[in-house]
Amino acid sequence: MTGQVLAGDIGGTNARLALFDAAGTTPAVTEVYRSAEHDGLGEIVEAFLKANPAELLAASFGIAGPVREGRTIGTNLAWEVDAAELRARLGIERLELLNDLEANAWGLETLDAEDLMPLHDSDPEPGGAVALISAGTGLGEAFLTYGPSGPAVQASEGGHVDFAPRSDLEAELRDWLAGSGEEHVSYERVCSGMGLVNIYAFLRDRAGAPEPAWLRSAEPGDEAAAISQAGLERSDALADEALDLMVSIYGAQAGNLALTVLATGGMYLGGGIAPRIIERLREGGFLRAFRAKGRMGELIGRIPVHVVLNDRAALLGAARHGTRLVGAT
Repeated sequence: MTGQVLAGDIGGTNARLALFDAAGTTPAVTEVYRSAEHDGLGEIVEAFLKANPAELLAASFGIAGPVREGRTIGTNLAWEVDAAELRARLGIERLELLNDLEANAWGLETLDAEDLMPLHDSDPEPGGAVALISAGTGLGEAFLTYGPSGPAVQASEGGHVDFAPRSDLEAELRDWLAGSGEEHVSYERVCSGMGLVNIYAFLRDRAGAPEPAWLRSAEPGDEAAAISQAGLERSDALADEALDLMVSIYGAQAGNLALTVLATGGMYLGGGIAPRIIERLREGGFLRAFRAKGRMGELIGRIPVHVVLNDRAALLGAARHGTRLVGAT
């Protein structure tokens, strides 16, 4: 079959597009656009296709935000995306939108051993569900199940469930956040880039400490990276404590997701944060919290846990989904 599949990983900062052959394994060309510099996805795709003309078999786009009836307003995007409008504008019949974690989950089976770093290496249960949790700008979750027709990916907005404190300190954190103007305190608010900033601000406020010069000098939007780096270097005691607390919360919620979907096929950590803090994840706080599930501790302790190192997983997943659109017709 001639023609190519257009895949996209569309985030609040960058929109990454690529053309794949019908097998959807290796991109022939990839372009990255600044999302805020464009009025919508249609404009970006038109610019991409003008620079890279192609006969398209299908198109699939992973977007940060819930997708309902082919429409989404990205969580960190200023514009709405409508699949029907894109089909008409671009003249592509087989075109679908996916939640970004759904796209990431489709990408898991395309990854090789070098794309993964094991935190706990054990044998997955054949045919068992696979869970994905990704801390980045926000906190995303998804999972795969397997049936007679093959894998099926389920999107989720589990990052927005209620944060459940496990200690007096975490209860203080929840109450501090609830008193800051938004009563609902989700896991995303304590386990993500924004979550790390929130935790650090809470600990600093609790200690009555001034804002350090290194944080004041961080560029807007780079505060989480600065806190993470200071925590990894252990150059700031509060940043060190904040990173440890977030890692523990990350492990606890990953364990919650693993139990919810019975992820005996494996737990994967995607997103941009986990690869940058692998050394802290491997110190043990993550896995201790992951396994601290009472009577279910022994069960969850058998689940393999891996960090996804390949930052193209969502793009590869969107391409894989696009090839399924081609095969379905």
